[in-house]
Amino acid sequence: MKLFADLLERLVFTNSRNEKLRLLATYFREAPDPDRGWAVAAIAGTLDTRTVTPSIVRKLTEARVDPVLFRLSYDYVGDLAQTVSLIWQGQRTTEPVSLDKVVSRLRSAHRSEIAPLLESLLDCLGESERFALLKLATGGLRVGVSARMLKLALASFGDKAPEEIEELWFGLEPPYCALFAWLEGRAPAPAVDRTLLFRPAMLAHPLDAETLARLDPADFIAEWKWDGIRVQALSFDGKRRLYTRTGDDIGHAFPDILESMTWEGVIDGELLVVEDETVRPFHRLQKRLGRKAPSARAIAENPARIRAYDLLELPGADLRPQPFAIRRQRLEEWASANPLSRFDLSSVFPVETWQQIDALRERSRSGGYEGLMLKRRDSPYLAGRVKGHWFKWKREPLTADCVLMYAQRGHGKRSSYYSDFTFGCWQEGAESAGPRLVPVGKAYSGFTNAELLELDKFVRANTTERFGPVRAVTPDLVIEVAFDALQPSSRHKSGVAMRFPRIKRIRWDKPAAEADSLTTLSALRDMPMADQKQQSLL
Repeated sequence: MKLFADLLERLVFTNSRNEKLRLLATYFREAPDPDRGWAVAAIAGTLDTRTVTPSIVRKLTEARVDPVLFRLSYDYVGDLAQTVSLIWQGQRTTEPVSLDKVVSRLRSAHRSEIAPLLESLLDCLGESERFALLKLATGGLRVGVSARMLKLALASFGDKAPEEIEELWFGLEPPYCALFAWLEGRAPAPAVDRTLLFRPAMLAHPLDAETLARLDPADFIAEWKWDGIRVQALSFDGKRRLYTRTGDDIGHAFPDILESMTWEGVIDGELLVVEDETVRPFHRLQKRLGRKAPSARAIAENPARIRAYDLLELPGADLRPQPFAIRRQRLEEWASANPLSRFDLSSVFPVETWQQIDALRERSRSGGYEGLMLKRRDSPYLAGRVKGHWFKWKREPLTADCVLMYAQRGHGKRSSYYSDFTFGCWQEGAESAGPRLVPVGKAYSGFTNAELLELDKFVRANTTERFGPVRAVTPDLVIEVAFDALQPSSRHKSGVAMRFPRIKRIRWDKPAAEADSLTTLSALRDMPMADQKQQSLL
């Protein structure tokens, strides 16, 4: 457990990507099996342990130390795991506790045994190990290491190509002992049935003006960027799977899609709700996402469809090494030869000039698209976000002037600062009551470190009420918020919510009374839009 705790501590306190890779590779060399495999699973988010809720941790701590002292400490530190690891009064044993022992006991414990088990583990661990335990048990492990970076570290450790790790990854389970045996040359590559495995997705880079100036439009094919979720549909020998771009199986939520997959192959596309040949807003798709068994009514009211972008495999043929232009041609031939239900093809069009494409991007919002995708004609299908191949050129965001209403402590390096901000717009009320603020969104990005300090100072100096870790503030500060779209929301008193809000500018100069009204904001949602049917634009 000590090696794992040291690894987490060092990963948290370094910003260097190369240093993180070095730290991971060093840990893989020094830690034994199965500890290092459990560490990989914990960092990658594939470790399934019994749920330890924050309330359990708080109750245990308040029974051990003065509750008032604990609450004051928690308020100051801002991070529960860090607070408890520092304040816990335990009798540490001299016998080291392995990560394998901790994980095994957490995974096998009955729900009624979780609290006493956690208490006994906290008693026998040191400060840094307690921190690691709580982060592991509560699922709050954020150390700045993506799944992609973790796979790169494994590839470096075993002197393998990252693509080899990617191809095996979704067929393996923790604690990955067979994987490490292969990486160390002690055994052949783990045997996995790849037929229905998720194929690592190819991702796009955001396009900026500097990059655009270096590109030749003749090298690219463009298509609309749809506002759904990226999926991969696999069908072989009557067996079917539907994965998100991160490899999560969501087929149980879309039995109608699975039932329609009477063909064979692997399709990459966008999952949408399409009604009367019109793509409906994203919130309609959200009504089905995450459900284990959607009702017949939910399926009927939100009919799903996949808009296919790419053909990755056919029985006995891996098409990913071929150029995108060839794969697209094969996709069209495949679609015409197969009876497709709940599937169609995304329209593509050649790129003649960047001015032509920019004009199309400007029409994205009126057409209901997120923007454009630009794909090199000669691009193979490669895992991850590979530079120079695919680009996403999103439409310009909407903006609104809102009033800061609430603030909450952040996590990790921001645990001592108020960095999560809820904001609202004015809603007209009765004449005697006047307008009132109603929340429309929450953001925790878009500001600099210097602006974070200013915002934190404002929150502390203008707090009016406290609700646990949340503070209400005087409605004096206006912030300009950028967001992608507005959608209905039953969780907000305003009845609407922003999609992907981020702080664009802090308006220290603007009176709160001049912030936008809910009527003005709602008008953005009600902007005239063409029905979101496909347009080839050729």
